[in-house]
Amino acid sequence: MRKYITKRLIMLVPVLLGVSIIVFAVMRAFTADPAASILGQHATSAQIAELRNKLGLNDPIYVQYWNYFKGMIRGDLGTSLFTQTKVTDELLGRFPATAELAISAIIFASIFGVLVGVISAVKKNTALDYAGMFGALIGVSIPIFWLGIMLIILFGVILGWLPVSGRLDILMTPPKITGFLLIDTLITGNIDMFFDALAHLVLPTVALGMYSTAIIARMTRSSVLETLQQDYIRTAWAKGLAEKAVVIRHALRNALIPVATVIGLQLGSLLGGAVLTETVFAWPGIGKYTVDAITKSDYPVVQGAVLLVAFIFVTVNLVVDVLYAFLDPRIKYS
Repeated sequence: MRKYITKRLIMLVPVLLGVSIIVFAVMRAFTADPAASILGQHATSAQIAELRNKLGLNDPIYVQYWNYFKGMIRGDLGTSLFTQTKVTDELLGRFPATAELAISAIIFASIFGVLVGVISAVKKNTALDYAGMFGALIGVSIPIFWLGIMLIILFGVILGWLPVSGRLDILMTPPKITGFLLIDTLITGNIDMFFDALAHLVLPTVALGMYSTAIIARMTRSSVLETLQQDYIRTAWAKGLAEKAVVIRHALRNALIPVATVIGLQLGSLLGGAVLTETVFAWPGIGKYTVDAITKSDYPVVQGAVLLVAFIFVTVNLVVDVLYAFLDPRIKYS
């Protein structure tokens, strides 16, 4: 196990290196000149050229990448061209907001996705099965940004039940301990602020988690159906075990490996930055920060954000692989 984990960690190096090269090249090939964006439309050619020289944008592309690479291996992802703040500090400061949203979304998706998938499998070809899979089809098909806007209109504007933007009421000052508002408010014992943060989390969680819920539900149904055809399940039925025991203790547990893979992949994607959801709900996370940087051609910010996304995605996949051994003791790593 230790040898396997070490090998996978070493593989992180070429993956992140390749990602950094691709993003570095794409940003310079297909985005606007950041110097012109910084100076504005009334800037002269001389002013733009002077700023480009100051920012090092006139250097050969390999020189620019080498300078970026030297900083990257030291953990320095550069400085924002617009705010002049350290990209590493900005990403770390916004990561808890994205993580809190992503974790809540994957918990929502896992609970409802597995529940719908198991019910659909057990009640195969019944009204419950058709309803569950129809709902999953809708969940996969609906664009996240459209769903977010509809949730805002219905529950925020028409019904007025839930807040529609941000993480907390603007009149409240959040405690700064872990960066996770739900945890920080509980630590400080501020119950009113806890419920306010929870209310702000509901709509973006549903919007972000709906697609993952549909994917998990479909995978769970397929996996449980396949497991229910196995000989040991027939033996369990023949022994007279209760339906609940057969489905949960025997079928679901053995069907969880492919489901765990899907959940891990979905969590990696969500942690990487829920760009559309964060933009629609003005959620101050990595996704919204990256979108703002792309519109301004802020090279260091976009490069740093994509590197963080790649690192998170690969790490989550590694954790899922390791969890296989706990879900199924027959799995051995070499």
